[in-house]
Amino acid sequence: MDKLIEPTATTLSKKPSYKKVKRVQSALLVTVLSAGSLIMVIPFIWMVLTSFDWAARLNIPFPPRLWPENFSTNTYTAAFSNMPMLRYIMNSFVVSFGVIVVSLMSALMSGYAISKLKFKGYMIVLVLALSTMMIPFEMTMIPQYMLFSNLNLLDTYWAFYLPALNYAFGTFLAKSFIDQMPSALREAAIIDGAGEFTVFFRVYFPLCIPIIATMTILQFLAVWNDLLWPLLALNTPDKYTIQLGLALFTYNQSSPLPSIILAATTVSLIPVVVLYLGLQKYIVESIALSGIKQ
Repeated sequence: MDKLIEPTATTLSKKPSYKKVKRVQSALLVTVLSAGSLIMVIPFIWMVLTSFDWAARLNIPFPPRLWPENFSTNTYTAAFSNMPMLRYIMNSFVVSFGVIVVSLMSALMSGYAISKLKFKGYMIVLVLALSTMMIPFEMTMIPQYMLFSNLNLLDTYWAFYLPALNYAFGTFLAKSFIDQMPSALREAAIIDGAGEFTVFFRVYFPLCIPIIATMTILQFLAVWNDLLWPLLALNTPDKYTIQLGLALFTYNQSSPLPSIILAATTVSLIPVVVLYLGLQKYIVESIALSGIKQ
């Protein structure tokens, strides 16, 4: 019989250790993620730096340069003096705040009802609500425009607030989040004599802060960056949102003003960045939260 060859220290040392493989995998992962981050961040860095380049107010330099040739804040002064930026920003805040309040209350209350009340046909209601997400806005745009035209609500902010009542994705998020909370909380409150609205606002609503933060940033991004519906719904320049104001300013110029437009665009991004940084920990919490097990 052949003798069994026992592994020696030399042969064992040739096999890569588990820790070494993990270090290599981690290094590759960090490299790939860092490269992807740079690909996404560099255009924003270029936009911000070019917005300070007074020499680029007529033409974008090619090849692109990361540092301005003529560093100046005159581009921002020109942006604010050539269009009512503050008014556009305030209008966007008014629209965003109203849409967020309406959509969040609708989503949270409907999500609570579907999750905890378990009324007859609640799954049909959820499926019908989610099915509306498969219909693109371009298909409902004209009927929605005609509806608000017949109601004499065009050129008013009600044209933004009323459609926000149907926030199907928010209903799904709220329902999934509230599913993780014990129904014993509701039962105890009901025994103490609380009604459904009291149970919702006094018991479950304070526990929904993480998902509220998530839906807030999602809705704010969607409303703040929306261009098509404001273009259709608004006619008065004093009511224009920031994206509509920027688009019309760019379109009405006889010659392009790259660095000035980039300056205005950079200003329009500040509220989005500030809001995201302020709500970031709640967003991460809502994603990572595993919930309370009954």
